[in-house]
Amino acid sequence: MLTVGDRFPEFNLKAVQPGSQGLDLKTAFVGISSASDAGQWKIVFFWPKDFTFVCPTEIVAFGKLARDFADRDAVVYGVSTDSEFVHLNWRLSHDDLRDLPIPMLADIKKELAQALGVLDRTEGVALRATFIVDPDGIIRFASVNDLSVGRNPAEVLRVLDALQSDELCPCNWNKGEDYLRPAA
Repeated sequence: MLTVGDRFPEFNLKAVQPGSQGLDLKTAFVGISSASDAGQWKIVFFWPKDFTFVCPTEIVAFGKLARDFADRDAVVYGVSTDSEFVHLNWRLSHDDLRDLPIPMLADIKKELAQALGVLDRTEGVALRATFIVDPDGIIRFASVNDLSVGRNPAEVLRVLDALQSDELCPCNWNKGEDYLRPAA
């Protein structure tokens, strides 16, 4: 698995656009690549499959924090190995996903999941992996959960705040709190 300090792989995937544009078949799909949103931090999170139980809870939670991530010059990309058509159908049929403010990327060839090392060997789907990528394309945070356990998007936001501070941040540090100051 790629980890902290590694360069995030290049990619070019189809996606369902965020918001109402993603609900209209004429405007639903867009290409998103590693060059998209250049100069911004990227939060890239994977889920195993559409139309499942744990996945929408995580996707909705990331969506609820999309504005907070944007306030920190970060974009959020959600990715699974399902197609953009399956993503669209899921959004249209799941009330909690209907107004999702983040794009849903389709890694149907499983190339990005494989390049990152987050493709489950048994199930052939992406693990619940989360990456924070800095504006230079370097992975600064990597986390993977078991397929049955959802992650905490608020913790991802907290880690982003700590990374962007360029300071020593103690355990459970939150934005606005004191940094660690080593004795001189």
